[in-house]
Amino acid sequence: MPDIDVLALLLAASFLAGFVDAVAGGGGLVLFPALMLGLPVGTPIPTLLGTNKFAAATGTTAAAWHFLKSGTVGRREFVPPLVLAAAGAVAGARLAYRIDPEVLRPVMVLLLAGMLAFTLFRPDVGRLHAPRFAPGAQAAIGTGVALALGFYDGVFGPGTGSLLIFAYVGLLGFDFLRASALAKAANWGSNFGALVLFMSQGSWIPALAVPLAAANLVGGRLGAGFAG
Repeated sequence: MPDIDVLALLLAASFLAGFVDAVAGGGGLVLFPALMLGLPVGTPIPTLLGTNKFAAATGTTAAAWHFLKSGTVGRREFVPPLVLAAAGAVAGARLAYRIDPEVLRPVMVLLLAGMLAFTLFRPDVGRLHAPRFAPGAQAAIGTGVALALGFYDGVFGPGTGSLLIFAYVGLLGFDFLRASALAKAANWGSNFGALVLFMSQGSWIPALAVPLAAANLVGGRLGAGFAG
């Protein structure tokens, strides 16, 4: 366990990550770097990922449940991205034990820079719900996105929520609220899929993960209420 001052900062980071993830996605960009800085240098990457996933899973559960109860999306739309993202995350988490996640950092930076540029040049995107495809094609593309980004979430993770939202907005023409709801369904599935594998391998720190999860849960619930 880290010192009390480091623990306090990690709790604050987990709360903020839950809030940010519910509003715009990408909470892992807050908590995962905080864990890398706060825990000893030699901590295995899968252990960091497992601890992060345990905390993030509570926030995504609260946010996903809020969106589902609000009726932003129906159950039929909610379940497929959840299941496909979970399957992708299990495969990705298995790969996380075999490769160095550091190689994914440049890719993540480029993707986030691309999302920023997209937002700046298209400031009106996401304001209107204007689907670009027929329902069948829309469902196929949406579940394909969930599967691919679920795999990414299992391998590395940070930025998954943001990538999901921008994919649903940019590819499918959804508004931000609907995109956030579907992204949360997929992110919920990917977090739990990866978490089951990491926990089964003992790749997490229970004494730290539980308080971080509580802080993330509060942040995710408040963020979901703020978003919708």
